[in-house]
Amino acid sequence: MKAVVAYGIDDIRVEERPEPTAGSGELVVKTKVAGLYSQDLHLLNAEQVLPLILGQDLAGEISTIGTGVHGFELGAPVAIHSADLLGQKIDGAYAEYVRIPAELVKAGAVVSLDEEISLEDAVLTEPLARTFAAARIDRMQEGQHVLIIGCGSVGLMHLKTAKWSGCKVMATDINPTRLALAGQMGANHLLKLDTLQEDVLRYTDGKGAKTVIISVPMQDVLADYIKLTAQGGSCNLCSLEATEQAKSIAVAQNITLTSTCSPSVVDFRKCLQLIKEEAIIVSDMISHRFTLETFPEAIEKIKKQELIRGVITFGEMLSLAF
Repeated sequence: MKAVVAYGIDDIRVEERPEPTAGSGELVVKTKVAGLYSQDLHLLNAEQVLPLILGQDLAGEISTIGTGVHGFELGAPVAIHSADLLGQKIDGAYAEYVRIPAELVKAGAVVSLDEEISLEDAVLTEPLARTFAAARIDRMQEGQHVLIIGCGSVGLMHLKTAKWSGCKVMATDINPTRLALAGQMGANHLLKLDTLQEDVLRYTDGKGAKTVIISVPMQDVLADYIKLTAQGGSCNLCSLEATEQAKSIAVAQNITLTSTCSPSVVDFRKCLQLIKEEAIIVSDMISHRFTLETFPEAIEKIKKQELIRGVITFGEMLSLAF
């Protein structure tokens, strides 16, 4: 089978790999759509055993059923909750076939789909669930002000979750195209970075945002952004590490610092239902579509920061809905 294999941070290849088999308690899924997330190419670390097939998010069809697995049929459509395993600790979604380990099958992380949800929508469940879990930890509530700094893939998913929670969302980004996307997705106020502090204080009656989401890799201005959080609020640093100055500000203003969260199976199933009911629209997150053959183009889009969310399609996709 063909797969995207990482040998190192700057050594990612599309190559032939052996097709996986299903052991006891396991499944093999034939990938139909894989979610392309730019961070998949940046999360490589010294703890990972390389080479490794990348990719965290996938939807597909049951290809092989291991002994002891019940409740699934061959060819049935499913979405997978990766639980930070796929593409991180074991071979992931950027392959024609993916082995789903027994621990995920047993945990209920393989969720059957029906004709009411497309595969492209289903593959965006995992990234939505991450922000859904974060919203719970950040204690988002109806009517409160949320500030999202950085309107890339993660920031826009946080925006969607905040809007579903009934929050008033302020968004900012140095990229006007991404900021415009935030407006199209329902942000109440689009703010300029050079007047960010005064605008936030103006829209929040001088209190600051109850929740601040920092979705940009800008460690040097982290402390300035944390100051925009209201007393007793929460500031989500996403993947950034808190500096000592940031921690001091948080203590002084009674701010809870949070970070990227791993969603539970319950979060995943809830978000899948929200997508199916169109309570949260995710289809507008997809900015590019690729195949394994055109994956090098995806790498270039990521390097140029032109990608919001992409998908990789496998095989003939005459219709994405069943």
